[in-house]
Amino acid sequence: MRGSTQGRRNDVAIPLRREIAYRGACAREGRCDLGLTQEAAETAVSRYPDNLNPDLLDRIPLDADTVLDVGCHTGLLGGVYRLRNPRARVFGIDTDASALALAATRLTEVALLDVEAGPPPFAAPDGYDCIIYGDVLEHLRDPWRVLREHVALLSPRGVVLICVPNVSHWSVTRRLIDGSFAYEEQGLLDRTHLRWFTFESMQRALTETGLALCDVRPRIFDREAAERFADVMAPALAACGVDRESYISRAAPMQYVWRARRTPARTFAVRGTMLKPYGGVSDIRVLNPMRALHTDPSVAVQVGEVGEFPPATDQLPAICVLHRPLLVGEPGLAVFRYLLQRGYLIVTEFDDRPDFLPELLDERLLNFRAAHAVQTTTAELAATLSSQNPEIAVFPNGVSQLWPLSNFQSEDHVTLFFGAINRRLDWEQFMPVLNAVAETMGDRLRFSVLHDREFFDALQTLHKSFAPTSDYQTYLTLLGQAEISFMPLRDTPFNRAKSDLKFIEAGAARVAALASPTVYEGSIRDGETGLLFRSPEELHERLTRLVMAPAYARGLAETARVWVAESRMDAYQVRDRVRWYRSLLDRRDELTRALFERVPELAP
Repeated sequence: MRGSTQGRRNDVAIPLRREIAYRGACAREGRCDLGLTQEAAETAVSRYPDNLNPDLLDRIPLDADTVLDVGCHTGLLGGVYRLRNPRARVFGIDTDASALALAATRLTEVALLDVEAGPPPFAAPDGYDCIIYGDVLEHLRDPWRVLREHVALLSPRGVVLICVPNVSHWSVTRRLIDGSFAYEEQGLLDRTHLRWFTFESMQRALTETGLALCDVRPRIFDREAAERFADVMAPALAACGVDRESYISRAAPMQYVWRARRTPARTFAVRGTMLKPYGGVSDIRVLNPMRALHTDPSVAVQVGEVGEFPPATDQLPAICVLHRPLLVGEPGLAVFRYLLQRGYLIVTEFDDRPDFLPELLDERLLNFRAAHAVQTTTAELAATLSSQNPEIAVFPNGVSQLWPLSNFQSEDHVTLFFGAINRRLDWEQFMPVLNAVAETMGDRLRFSVLHDREFFDALQTLHKSFAPTSDYQTYLTLLGQAEISFMPLRDTPFNRAKSDLKFIEAGAARVAALASPTVYEGSIRDGETGLLFRSPEELHERLTRLVMAPAYARGLAETARVWVAESRMDAYQVRDRVRWYRSLLDRRDELTRALFERVPELAP
């Protein structure tokens, strides 16, 4: 099982990305130097193999300030979490000193401690926002006492996160029947297990400690095997009056992941639409923020089509976020009427100037007027949209995690990455400069181009590669393999309303930004977190400097990565988003009256 103090792990193994291990000591000193060298990480991990439980990882509240991992083993879970929330203090306890040696490089602080022997020794005056027991409770003599004592260590908004094996699993029953029941080195019958749990007994244990149950996720790895066993046992099940499907629901899960809160919270749902995926727009504006919200156990999330969403209820009020809609005239009114009739509070999400398409200039456009509220990415866009709806929130683009590091592997060359859509007017004046530097530098300067075939064809060098428009993960992979990210933007009203996302992505991947002042001078500290160019001549000088001095480029990129880690993670917006959505629901009647005044056709 996961906690080595209580036995070995039976999590599903996920290949470790080499850069996940990082220096916890730097975090303890208040810095964010997130990355062991590749060689050091490989050596440490090969010595102490890791397994990651993604169902635990995805349920740690992303806005947690303090996390306690009981039975942390090598600290992989907390280390990966800190790539998503670098500000968090993550503490770990375990009784395996060798495992803790690696955990100490990943977590804020660790302690060699038997959880049943006493309280954790860490300073958490406001309490822990999350306490994790990943495959730990089954190894304790008195897990119920530990839970009762640890409830008092939670902050008012604190969450308990538990993964326990399911003794009702069909394989245990089969072994009891055929007489092959025997303890093993790991798994459901781990020889160090002292306690056994079913769905019902774990639910009862949590309730009796005074915790408010939030949700439970079964971890099922072979449902077909459970179904085959149920078919074999059909006569016995029938004789016992047990329904087949009911039995399978109890016997298929190998483990359960539970979440419970110290203080009950009013739950609500956020359901969002999404355009057909193109580049990374949907990931940045819809999928990643929704995943971040989902880590708050009081928020239910769903992404799909409007017609797929269930009605809102008094028990579960709901918000519908329309991603970049184009709703005009009577067809648009029909969509808003449908959502209003089903009890939704409606939010329009938009991250471009509304005049970039002729269709958005139609006077019958309802995108913003007919919604209760609007969310966008920049103050400039908020000012533009406020004439159509005064209820606006700004959530700047961020990144979901610090990306694994794979660049700056050679001193002999650097790669310049360009990956943008519809940007010819922004880059064409600089192409002669790129070609001039490329001719001078030869193989020292390579180019990686995504999507823009015209840009690729205009490059007069053999040292170039092209990839067609791809999914977001491919984009991030190609970006992360480069050392320089080229980000030109002309000074136009449309561009001035753009966000600094490309710089944030580059910084998260430790890639040096080479950018125009338009948009980026508000984020890049010139000469510290990136380089700005205001003319072709300045581009020539600065690109040449980055190519000739890779160590200088790396220094810029590492400083940018620290800045992103400190300020532009999705984790840092969760609390603000939840607070704003709750405020909208609290003011629903007021906002609905204002909506009807803007669009009388929607009034009952």
